[in-house]
Amino acid sequence: MRLSRYLLLLIALPLASARGEGSTPDIDPWEPMNRNIFAFNETLDKYALRPVAKGYRFVMPDPAERGVSNFITNIYEFNSFFNSLLQGRGENALVSGGRFLINSSFGLFGLFDVATPMGIEHSPADFGQTLFVWGFEQGPYLMLPIIGPRTVRSGVGYVVDTYASIPSLIDDPEIAYSFWTVEAIDIRANLLEADELVFGDRYIFIRNAYLQRRATFLNGGIVEDTFSDYGDEADYEEF
Repeated sequence: MRLSRYLLLLIALPLASARGEGSTPDIDPWEPMNRNIFAFNETLDKYALRPVAKGYRFVMPDPAERGVSNFITNIYEFNSFFNSLLQGRGENALVSGGRFLINSSFGLFGLFDVATPMGIEHSPADFGQTLFVWGFEQGPYLMLPIIGPRTVRSGVGYVVDTYASIPSLIDDPEIAYSFWTVEAIDIRANLLEADELVFGDRYIFIRNAYLQRRATFLNGGIVEDTFSDYGDEADYEEF
Protein backbone atom coordinates (compact mmCIF):
# COMPACT_ATOMS: atom_id res chain seq x y z
CA MET A 1 0.00 0.00 0.00
CA ARG A 2 2.87 2.38 0.83
CA LEU A 3 4.49 1.73 -2.57
CA SER A 4 1.21 2.25 -4.44
CA ARG A 5 0.66 5.63 -2.80
CA TYR A 6 4.16 6.77 -3.70
CA LEU A 7 3.57 5.68 -7.28
CA LEU A 8 0.32 7.66 -7.30
CA LEU A 9 2.25 10.69 -6.09
CA LEU A 10 4.94 10.36 -8.78
CA ILE A 11 2.42 9.83 -11.57
CA ALA A 12 -0.20 12.34 -10.49
CA LEU A 13 1.86 15.40 -9.57
CA PRO A 14 2.82 16.23 -13.17
CA LEU A 15 -0.78 15.63 -14.25
CA ALA A 16 -2.07 18.02 -11.62
CA SER A 17 -0.46 20.95 -13.44
CA ALA A 18 -1.13 19.77 -16.97
CA ARG A 19 -3.79 21.39 -19.16
CA GLY A 20 -3.71 21.73 -22.90
CA GLU A 21 -3.97 25.33 -24.13
CA GLY A 22 -7.24 26.14 -25.83
CA SER A 23 -8.84 22.85 -24.83
CA THR A 24 -11.99 22.41 -22.76
CA PRO A 25 -11.16 20.15 -19.81
CA ASP A 26 -13.42 17.22 -19.07
CA ILE A 27 -14.55 16.91 -15.48
CA ASP A 28 -14.49 13.10 -15.57
CA PRO A 29 -12.55 11.68 -18.54
CA TRP A 30 -11.87 8.47 -16.62
CA GLU A 31 -15.54 7.81 -15.82
CA PRO A 32 -15.62 4.14 -16.96
CA MET A 33 -12.65 3.29 -14.71
CA ASN A 34 -13.99 5.48 -11.92
CA ARG A 35 -17.38 3.78 -12.05
CA ASN A 36 -15.75 0.35 -11.76
CA ILE A 37 -13.79 1.49 -8.71
CA PHE A 38 -16.95 3.10 -7.33
CA ALA A 39 -18.80 -0.21 -7.70
CA PHE A 40 -16.01 -1.95 -5.78
CA ASN A 41 -16.18 0.68 -3.04
CA GLU A 42 -19.96 0.37 -2.84
CA THR A 43 -19.70 -3.40 -2.39
CA LEU A 44 -17.01 -3.00 0.26
CA ASP A 45 -19.12 -0.38 2.01
CA LYS A 46 -22.26 -2.51 1.93
CA TYR A 47 -20.69 -5.63 3.40
CA ALA A 48 -17.92 -4.22 5.59
CA LEU A 49 -17.58 -0.48 6.23
CA ARG A 50 -21.22 0.41 6.79
CA PRO A 51 -22.00 -2.53 9.13
CA VAL A 52 -18.85 -1.79 11.14
CA ALA A 53 -19.73 1.90 11.29
CA LYS A 54 -23.27 1.10 12.47
CA GLY A 55 -21.88 -1.23 15.12
CA TYR A 56 -19.42 1.44 16.19
CA ARG A 57 -22.23 3.99 16.44
CA PHE A 58 -24.33 1.50 18.46
CA VAL A 59 -21.70 0.60 21.07
CA MET A 60 -20.01 4.00 21.44
CA PRO A 61 -21.65 6.53 23.75
CA ASP A 62 -22.06 9.92 22.08
CA PRO A 63 -19.44 11.64 24.30
CA ALA A 64 -16.90 8.91 23.50
CA GLU A 65 -17.64 9.15 19.79
CA ARG A 66 -17.18 12.92 19.89
CA GLY A 67 -13.93 12.38 21.75
CA VAL A 68 -12.60 10.11 19.00
CA SER A 69 -13.60 12.63 16.32
CA ASN A 70 -11.95 15.43 18.32
CA PHE A 71 -8.77 13.39 18.72
CA ILE A 72 -8.55 12.72 14.97
CA THR A 73 -9.21 16.36 14.15
CA ASN A 74 -6.52 17.42 16.59
CA ILE A 75 -3.96 15.10 14.99
CA TYR A 76 -4.51 16.84 11.65
CA GLU A 77 -4.09 20.30 13.20
CA PHE A 78 -0.41 19.41 12.86
CA ASN A 79 -0.86 19.13 9.08
CA SER A 80 -2.97 22.28 8.96
CA PHE A 81 -0.21 24.21 10.72
CA PHE A 82 2.46 23.29 8.18
CA ASN A 83 0.18 23.61 5.16
CA SER A 84 -0.89 27.07 6.27
CA LEU A 85 2.80 28.02 6.48
CA LEU A 86 3.40 26.64 2.99
CA GLN A 87 0.45 28.69 1.74
CA GLY A 88 1.82 31.88 3.32
CA ARG A 89 -1.14 32.11 5.71
CA GLY A 90 0.65 32.93 8.93
CA GLU A 91 -2.47 33.76 10.94
CA ASN A 92 -4.08 30.42 10.05
CA ALA A 93 -0.84 28.64 10.98
CA LEU A 94 -0.88 30.30 14.41
CA VAL A 95 -4.51 29.27 14.87
CA SER A 96 -3.86 25.63 13.95
CA GLY A 97 -0.67 25.47 15.99
CA GLY A 98 -2.42 27.06 18.96
CA ARG A 99 -5.34 24.65 18.73
CA PHE A 100 -2.97 21.68 18.57
CA LEU A 101 -1.01 22.78 21.65
CA ILE A 102 -4.08 23.72 23.69
CA ASN A 103 -6.16 20.66 22.86
CA SER A 104 -3.20 18.28 23.21
CA SER A 105 -2.43 19.58 26.70
CA PHE A 106 -5.66 20.83 28.29
CA GLY A 107 -7.93 18.65 26.14
CA LEU A 108 -6.32 15.32 27.06
CA PHE A 109 -4.47 14.77 23.78
CA GLY A 110 -7.35 16.26 21.84
CA LEU A 111 -10.20 14.15 23.19
CA PHE A 112 -11.83 17.42 24.26
CA ASP A 113 -11.98 20.50 22.07
CA VAL A 114 -10.96 23.17 24.55
CA ALA A 115 -9.77 25.66 21.93
CA THR A 116 -13.12 26.34 20.22
CA PRO A 117 -14.90 27.61 23.38
CA MET A 118 -11.86 29.87 23.84
CA GLY A 119 -12.65 31.45 20.47
CA ILE A 120 -9.88 29.67 18.53
CA GLU A 121 -11.89 28.30 15.61
CA HIS A 122 -10.85 25.31 13.53
CA SER A 123 -9.11 26.47 10.32
CA PRO A 124 -8.23 23.32 8.34
CA ALA A 125 -5.68 23.25 5.54
CA ASP A 126 -4.35 20.32 3.54
CA PHE A 127 -1.68 19.78 0.91
CA GLY A 128 -4.26 19.65 -1.87
CA GLN A 129 -5.17 23.21 -0.90
CA THR A 130 -1.46 24.06 -0.80
CA LEU A 131 -1.10 22.85 -4.40
CA PHE A 132 -4.12 24.96 -5.30
CA VAL A 133 -2.49 28.05 -3.77
CA TRP A 134 0.73 27.24 -5.63
CA GLY A 135 -1.17 27.25 -8.92
CA PHE A 136 -1.50 23.56 -9.71
CA GLU A 137 -4.59 22.61 -11.73
CA GLN A 138 -7.00 20.21 -10.06
CA GLY A 139 -6.79 17.61 -12.84
CA PRO A 140 -9.53 15.10 -13.60
CA TYR A 141 -11.90 13.62 -11.08
CA LEU A 142 -10.56 10.40 -9.62
CA MET A 143 -12.27 7.65 -7.65
CA LEU A 144 -9.74 5.78 -5.51
CA PRO A 145 -10.24 2.30 -4.03
CA ILE A 146 -11.40 2.51 -0.39
CA ILE A 147 -10.29 6.17 -0.12
CA GLY A 148 -13.13 7.39 -2.32
CA PRO A 149 -13.63 10.55 -4.41
CA ARG A 150 -10.74 12.88 -5.14
CA THR A 151 -9.29 14.95 -7.95
CA VAL A 152 -5.74 14.29 -9.10
CA ARG A 153 -4.59 17.32 -7.11
CA SER A 154 -6.44 16.42 -3.93
CA GLY A 155 -5.33 12.80 -4.36
CA VAL A 156 -1.71 13.90 -4.41
CA GLY A 157 -2.44 16.08 -1.40
CA TYR A 158 -3.96 13.12 0.42
CA VAL A 159 -0.81 11.05 -0.10
CA VAL A 160 1.45 13.83 1.14
CA ASP A 161 -0.75 14.62 4.15
CA THR A 162 -0.99 10.94 5.06
CA TYR A 163 2.77 10.44 5.16
CA ALA A 164 3.40 13.83 6.78
CA SER A 165 0.90 13.14 9.57
CA ILE A 166 1.87 12.33 13.14
CA PRO A 167 0.89 8.62 12.96
CA SER A 168 3.14 8.12 9.93
CA LEU A 169 6.02 10.16 11.35
CA ILE A 170 6.05 8.02 14.49
CA ASP A 171 7.29 5.29 12.12
CA ASP A 172 5.39 2.49 13.84
CA PRO A 173 3.19 0.72 11.25
CA GLU A 174 0.87 -0.73 13.89
CA ILE A 175 0.11 2.71 15.35
CA ALA A 176 -0.30 4.28 11.93
CA TYR A 177 -2.63 1.64 10.51
CA SER A 178 -4.63 1.47 13.74
CA PHE A 179 -5.14 5.23 13.60
CA TRP A 180 -6.15 5.18 9.92
CA THR A 181 -8.57 2.30 10.57
CA VAL A 182 -10.27 4.14 13.42
CA GLU A 183 -10.32 7.29 11.29
CA ALA A 184 -12.05 5.45 8.44
CA ILE A 185 -14.67 4.00 10.79
CA ASP A 186 -15.27 7.37 12.42
CA ILE A 187 -15.69 9.11 9.06
CA ARG A 188 -18.10 6.42 7.86
CA ALA A 189 -20.11 6.60 11.08
CA ASN A 190 -20.46 10.35 10.68
CA LEU A 191 -21.79 9.83 7.15
CA LEU A 192 -24.51 7.31 8.04
CA GLU A 193 -27.26 9.94 8.11
CA ALA A 194 -26.07 11.34 4.78
CA ASP A 195 -26.88 8.02 3.07
CA GLU A 196 -30.54 9.02 3.03
CA LEU A 197 -29.77 12.22 1.11
CA VAL A 198 -28.27 10.50 -1.94
CA PHE A 199 -30.69 10.17 -4.87
CA GLY A 200 -30.60 9.42 -8.58
CA ASP A 201 -27.34 8.16 -10.01
CA ARG A 202 -25.26 7.64 -6.86
CA TYR A 203 -21.99 7.95 -8.75
CA ILE A 204 -22.87 11.34 -10.26
CA PHE A 205 -24.44 12.60 -7.04
CA ILE A 206 -21.37 11.74 -4.96
CA ARG A 207 -19.00 13.05 -7.62
CA ASN A 208 -20.75 16.41 -7.90
CA ALA A 209 -21.23 16.72 -4.15
CA TYR A 210 -17.52 16.11 -3.59
CA LEU A 211 -16.42 18.60 -6.24
CA GLN A 212 -18.77 21.29 -4.91
CA ARG A 213 -17.67 20.72 -1.31
CA ARG A 214 -14.01 20.75 -2.36
CA ALA A 215 -14.43 23.98 -4.33
CA THR A 216 -16.10 25.61 -1.34
CA PHE A 217 -13.23 24.53 0.91
CA LEU A 218 -10.58 25.84 -1.49
CA ASN A 219 -12.34 29.18 -1.80
CA GLY A 220 -12.59 29.75 1.93
CA GLY A 221 -16.25 28.82 2.30
CA ILE A 222 -17.46 30.74 -0.76
CA VAL A 223 -19.85 28.62 -2.82
CA GLU A 224 -19.01 28.77 -6.51
CA ASP A 225 -20.25 26.99 -9.63
CA THR A 226 -17.81 24.10 -9.64
CA PHE A 227 -18.67 23.05 -13.18
CA SER A 228 -18.55 26.36 -15.03
CA ASP A 229 -15.10 25.55 -16.43
CA TYR A 230 -16.07 22.11 -17.64
CA GLY A 231 -19.20 22.45 -19.72
CA ASP A 232 -20.73 19.46 -17.96
CA GLU A 233 -24.23 20.92 -17.79
CA ALA A 234 -26.17 17.65 -18.08
CA ASP A 235 -24.52 16.15 -15.00
CA TYR A 236 -24.80 19.42 -13.12
CA GLU A 237 -28.54 19.57 -13.73
CA GLU A 238 -28.95 16.01 -12.52
CA PHE A 239 -27.10 16.91 -9.33
